[in-house]
Amino acid sequence: MQARAALASVLAVVLVLSGCAQPDSTVHAAGGPQPVESTTQSTPPTPTPSPKPSPTHTKAPKPPLRPLPAKLPTGLRRTTGVRPVALTFDDGPSPAWTPKVLDQLKSAHVTATFCVVGLEAQRHPELIRRIVREGHQLCNHSWRHDLDLARRPEADIRADLVRTNKAIQAASPGTQVSFYRQPGGRWTPEVLAVAKDLGMHPLHWAVDPQDWDKPTADTIARRVHNAARPGSIVLLHDGGGDRGATLAACPRLIADLKHRFGITRLR
Repeated sequence: MQARAALASVLAVVLVLSGCAQPDSTVHAAGGPQPVESTTQSTPPTPTPSPKPSPTHTKAPKPPLRPLPAKLPTGLRRTTGVRPVALTFDDGPSPAWTPKVLDQLKSAHVTATFCVVGLEAQRHPELIRRIVREGHQLCNHSWRHDLDLARRPEADIRADLVRTNKAIQAASPGTQVSFYRQPGGRWTPEVLAVAKDLGMHPLHWAVDPQDWDKPTADTIARRVHNAARPGSIVLLHDGGGDRGATLAACPRLIADLKHRFGITRLR
Protein backbone atom coordinates (compact mmCIF):
# COMPACT_ATOMS: atom_id res chain seq x y z
CA MET A 1 0.00 0.00 0.00
CA GLN A 2 2.79 2.39 0.83
CA ALA A 3 4.40 1.67 -2.53
CA ARG A 4 1.10 2.39 -4.33
CA ALA A 5 0.65 5.69 -2.48
CA ALA A 6 4.19 6.75 -3.34
CA LEU A 7 3.59 5.87 -6.98
CA ALA A 8 0.34 7.91 -7.03
CA SER A 9 2.15 10.90 -5.58
CA VAL A 10 4.84 10.70 -8.24
CA LEU A 11 2.21 10.45 -10.99
CA ALA A 12 0.35 13.49 -9.65
CA VAL A 13 3.52 15.57 -9.69
CA VAL A 14 4.24 14.47 -13.26
CA LEU A 15 0.69 15.39 -14.37
CA VAL A 16 0.91 18.81 -12.80
CA LEU A 17 4.24 19.55 -14.38
CA SER A 18 2.98 18.43 -17.79
CA GLY A 19 -0.13 20.64 -17.57
CA CYS A 20 -2.56 17.76 -17.71
CA ALA A 21 -4.02 18.53 -14.28
CA GLN A 22 -5.24 21.68 -12.47
CA PRO A 23 -3.82 22.96 -9.22
CA ASP A 24 -5.55 21.84 -6.06
CA SER A 25 -7.40 25.16 -5.73
CA THR A 26 -9.39 24.39 -8.86
CA VAL A 27 -10.46 20.93 -7.88
CA HIS A 28 -13.87 20.43 -6.31
CA ALA A 29 -13.93 18.71 -2.94
CA ALA A 30 -15.88 15.89 -4.51
CA GLY A 31 -13.13 15.55 -7.15
CA GLY A 32 -14.98 17.45 -10.04
CA PRO A 33 -13.77 20.68 -11.65
CA GLN A 34 -15.09 24.01 -10.39
CA PRO A 35 -16.65 26.35 -12.98
CA VAL A 36 -14.30 29.22 -13.59
CA GLU A 37 -15.89 32.70 -13.76
CA SER A 38 -14.84 34.81 -16.67
CA THR A 39 -12.89 37.90 -15.74
CA THR A 40 -13.93 39.71 -18.95
CA GLN A 41 -17.06 41.88 -18.47
CA SER A 42 -19.33 42.15 -21.50
CA THR A 43 -19.94 45.76 -22.64
CA PRO A 44 -23.66 46.59 -22.87
CA PRO A 45 -24.76 47.86 -26.30
CA THR A 46 -24.88 51.64 -26.67
CA PRO A 47 -28.52 52.66 -26.76
CA THR A 48 -29.61 54.36 -30.00
CA PRO A 49 -30.97 57.79 -29.10
CA SER A 50 -34.58 58.33 -30.04
CA PRO A 51 -34.92 60.92 -32.77
CA LYS A 52 -36.09 64.27 -31.50
CA PRO A 53 -39.38 65.34 -32.99
CA SER A 54 -38.87 68.16 -35.44
CA PRO A 55 -40.55 71.36 -34.36
CA THR A 56 -43.82 72.01 -36.13
CA HIS A 57 -44.59 75.59 -37.06
CA THR A 58 -48.34 75.76 -37.22
CA LYS A 59 -49.93 79.00 -38.31
CA ALA A 60 -52.72 80.36 -36.25
CA PRO A 61 -56.01 79.75 -38.03
CA LYS A 62 -57.36 82.78 -39.81
CA PRO A 63 -60.58 84.14 -38.38
CA PRO A 64 -63.61 83.24 -40.49
CA LEU A 65 -64.85 85.89 -42.90
CA ARG A 66 -67.93 87.66 -41.69
CA PRO A 67 -70.98 87.24 -43.93
CA LEU A 68 -72.07 89.95 -46.30
CA PRO A 69 -75.23 91.76 -45.24
CA ALA A 70 -78.41 90.90 -47.09
CA LYS A 71 -78.61 94.46 -48.37
CA LEU A 72 -76.21 97.36 -48.71
CA PRO A 73 -75.61 99.31 -45.51
CA THR A 74 -76.88 102.85 -45.25
CA GLY A 75 -74.52 105.79 -45.63
CA LEU A 76 -73.15 105.01 -49.11
CA ARG A 77 -72.73 107.82 -51.61
CA ARG A 78 -74.68 106.93 -54.78
CA THR A 79 -75.59 110.30 -56.26
CA THR A 80 -74.01 113.69 -56.72
CA GLY A 81 -76.75 115.54 -54.86
CA VAL A 82 -77.22 117.86 -57.85
CA ARG A 83 -78.60 117.41 -61.37
CA PRO A 84 -75.28 116.74 -63.20
CA VAL A 85 -73.95 113.20 -63.10
CA ALA A 86 -70.45 112.06 -62.16
CA LEU A 87 -68.10 109.69 -63.97
CA THR A 88 -65.94 107.27 -62.00
CA PHE A 89 -63.22 104.95 -63.33
CA ASP A 90 -62.04 101.92 -61.33
CA ASP A 91 -59.07 99.52 -61.07
CA GLY A 92 -56.32 101.70 -62.54
CA PRO A 93 -54.09 103.38 -63.10
CA SER A 94 -53.20 101.39 -66.19
CA PRO A 95 -50.44 102.52 -68.56
CA ALA A 96 -52.41 100.97 -71.41
CA TRP A 97 -55.78 102.64 -70.80
CA THR A 98 -55.65 105.46 -68.25
CA PRO A 99 -53.75 107.93 -70.48
CA LYS A 100 -56.29 107.39 -73.27
CA VAL A 101 -59.22 107.92 -70.92
CA LEU A 102 -57.56 111.09 -69.64
CA ASP A 103 -57.12 112.29 -73.21
CA GLN A 104 -60.85 111.82 -73.87
CA LEU A 105 -61.88 113.60 -70.69
CA LYS A 106 -59.60 116.48 -71.53
CA SER A 107 -61.01 116.72 -75.02
CA ALA A 108 -64.57 116.77 -73.65
CA HIS A 109 -63.67 119.34 -70.94
CA VAL A 110 -65.01 117.17 -68.11
CA THR A 111 -63.51 115.76 -64.94
CA ALA A 112 -63.94 112.37 -63.27
CA THR A 113 -63.06 110.43 -60.14
CA PHE A 114 -60.42 107.70 -60.45
CA CYS A 115 -60.77 104.89 -57.93
CA VAL A 116 -57.21 103.56 -57.88
CA VAL A 117 -55.74 100.31 -56.62
CA GLY A 118 -52.84 100.96 -54.26
CA LEU A 119 -50.50 98.46 -55.88
CA GLU A 120 -51.05 100.05 -59.31
CA ALA A 121 -50.59 103.53 -57.87
CA GLN A 122 -47.24 102.40 -56.49
CA ARG A 123 -46.25 100.95 -59.87
CA HIS A 124 -47.34 103.96 -61.93
CA PRO A 125 -46.93 107.11 -59.82
CA GLU A 126 -46.59 109.28 -62.93
CA LEU A 127 -50.22 108.48 -63.83
CA ILE A 128 -51.38 109.45 -60.34
CA ARG A 129 -49.63 112.79 -60.78
CA ARG A 130 -51.24 113.33 -64.18
CA ILE A 131 -54.72 112.54 -62.85
CA VAL A 132 -54.28 115.17 -60.13
CA ARG A 133 -52.61 117.67 -62.44
CA GLU A 134 -55.54 117.57 -64.86
CA GLY A 135 -58.11 118.32 -62.17
CA HIS A 136 -59.55 114.90 -61.42
CA GLN A 137 -60.20 113.34 -58.03
CA LEU A 138 -58.70 110.26 -56.48
CA CYS A 139 -60.52 107.54 -54.60
CA ASN A 140 -59.01 104.70 -52.56
CA HIS A 141 -60.01 101.33 -54.10
CA SER A 142 -58.04 99.06 -51.72
CA TRP A 143 -54.47 97.80 -52.06
CA ARG A 144 -55.00 94.90 -54.47
CA HIS A 145 -58.74 94.85 -55.21
CA ASP A 146 -59.55 92.26 -52.55
CA LEU A 147 -63.23 91.42 -53.03
CA ASP A 148 -63.39 90.00 -49.50
CA LEU A 149 -61.65 92.89 -47.77
CA ALA A 150 -64.85 94.16 -46.15
CA ARG A 151 -65.39 90.74 -44.54
CA ARG A 152 -62.00 90.64 -42.83
CA PRO A 153 -61.09 91.86 -39.31
CA GLU A 154 -61.25 95.61 -38.90
CA ALA A 155 -57.50 95.81 -38.24
CA ASP A 156 -56.84 94.22 -41.64
CA ILE A 157 -59.26 96.59 -43.35
CA ARG A 158 -57.62 99.61 -41.76
CA ALA A 159 -54.09 98.47 -42.68
CA ASP A 160 -55.15 97.94 -46.30
CA LEU A 161 -56.78 101.34 -46.68
CA VAL A 162 -53.93 103.16 -44.92
CA ARG A 163 -51.36 101.44 -47.13
CA THR A 164 -53.25 102.49 -50.26
CA ASN A 165 -53.52 106.10 -49.13
CA LYS A 166 -49.79 106.16 -48.44
CA ALA A 167 -49.05 104.90 -51.96
CA ILE A 168 -51.27 107.60 -53.47
CA GLN A 169 -49.72 110.34 -51.38
CA ALA A 170 -46.20 109.08 -52.06
CA ALA A 171 -46.92 109.51 -55.78
CA SER A 172 -48.57 112.91 -55.31
CA PRO A 173 -47.67 114.45 -51.94
CA GLY A 174 -50.42 116.47 -50.32
CA THR A 175 -53.16 114.94 -52.45
CA GLN A 176 -56.40 114.52 -50.55
CA VAL A 177 -58.13 111.15 -50.84
CA SER A 178 -61.76 111.96 -50.08
CA PHE A 179 -63.46 108.73 -51.13
CA TYR A 180 -63.22 104.98 -50.67
CA ARG A 181 -64.87 102.43 -52.96
CA GLN A 182 -65.11 98.79 -51.87
CA PRO A 183 -64.14 96.33 -54.64
CA GLY A 184 -67.18 94.67 -56.12
CA GLY A 185 -69.43 96.94 -54.08
CA ARG A 186 -69.32 94.26 -51.36
CA TRP A 187 -69.84 96.57 -48.42
CA THR A 188 -70.13 95.72 -44.74
CA PRO A 189 -70.79 98.10 -41.85
CA GLU A 190 -67.20 97.45 -40.70
CA VAL A 191 -65.45 98.63 -43.87
CA LEU A 192 -67.83 101.58 -44.08
CA ALA A 193 -66.94 102.58 -40.52
CA VAL A 194 -63.17 102.27 -41.12
CA ALA A 195 -63.37 104.39 -44.29
CA LYS A 196 -65.27 107.11 -42.47
CA ASP A 197 -62.84 107.00 -39.55
CA LEU A 198 -60.00 107.63 -42.04
CA GLY A 199 -61.84 110.66 -43.42
CA MET A 200 -63.16 109.07 -46.62
CA HIS A 201 -66.73 109.00 -47.91
CA PRO A 202 -67.93 105.52 -48.93
CA LEU A 203 -68.49 105.85 -52.67
CA HIS A 204 -70.93 103.53 -54.44
CA TRP A 205 -72.73 104.09 -57.77
CA ALA A 206 -76.16 104.32 -59.38
CA VAL A 207 -75.29 103.17 -62.91
CA ASP A 208 -73.27 100.05 -63.70
CA PRO A 209 -73.06 99.12 -67.40
CA GLN A 210 -70.95 96.10 -66.41
CA ASP A 211 -68.12 97.10 -68.73
CA TRP A 212 -65.90 94.83 -66.58
CA ASP A 213 -67.66 91.90 -68.31
CA LYS A 214 -66.42 93.17 -71.71
CA PRO A 215 -69.64 93.88 -73.58
CA THR A 216 -69.42 95.83 -76.82
CA ALA A 217 -68.98 99.59 -76.86
CA ASP A 218 -72.55 99.98 -78.18
CA THR A 219 -73.89 97.94 -75.28
CA ILE A 220 -71.97 99.99 -72.70
CA ALA A 221 -73.21 103.29 -74.16
CA ARG A 222 -76.80 102.04 -74.37
CA ARG A 223 -76.81 100.76 -70.78
CA VAL A 224 -75.53 104.06 -69.45
CA HIS A 225 -78.09 105.99 -71.50
CA ASN A 226 -80.99 103.85 -70.25
CA ALA A 227 -80.01 103.81 -66.56
CA ALA A 228 -78.76 107.36 -66.01
CA ARG A 229 -80.90 109.77 -64.02
CA PRO A 230 -80.22 113.26 -62.67
CA GLY A 231 -77.35 113.04 -60.18
CA SER A 232 -76.32 109.47 -61.07
CA ILE A 233 -72.82 108.26 -60.27
CA VAL A 234 -71.68 106.16 -63.24
CA LEU A 235 -69.28 103.23 -62.78
CA LEU A 236 -66.72 102.56 -65.52
CA HIS A 237 -63.23 100.98 -65.62
CA ASP A 238 -59.84 102.13 -66.85
CA GLY A 239 -57.85 99.19 -65.45
CA GLY A 240 -58.03 95.53 -64.54
CA GLY A 241 -58.04 94.17 -68.08
CA ASP A 242 -58.70 95.07 -71.70
CA ARG A 243 -60.74 98.29 -71.59
CA GLY A 244 -60.88 98.90 -75.32
CA ALA A 245 -64.69 98.71 -75.40
CA THR A 246 -65.02 101.20 -72.54
CA LEU A 247 -62.65 103.56 -74.27
CA ALA A 248 -64.63 103.26 -77.51
CA ALA A 249 -67.91 103.93 -75.68
CA CYS A 250 -66.68 107.01 -73.79
CA PRO A 251 -67.07 109.68 -76.51
CA ARG A 252 -70.70 108.76 -77.11
CA LEU A 253 -71.74 108.33 -73.49
CA ILE A 254 -69.91 111.48 -72.36
CA ALA A 255 -71.65 113.54 -75.06
CA ASP A 256 -75.02 112.02 -74.13
CA LEU A 257 -74.63 112.68 -70.41
CA LYS A 258 -73.37 116.22 -70.94
CA HIS A 259 -76.36 116.99 -73.14
CA ARG A 260 -78.99 115.48 -70.83
CA PHE A 261 -77.69 116.31 -67.36
CA GLY A 262 -74.22 117.81 -67.38
CA ILE A 263 -71.16 116.20 -65.79
CA THR A 264 -69.73 117.40 -62.49
CA ARG A 265 -66.84 116.76 -60.16
CA LEU A 266 -67.78 114.99 -56.94
CA ARG A 267 -67.75 117.08 -53.79
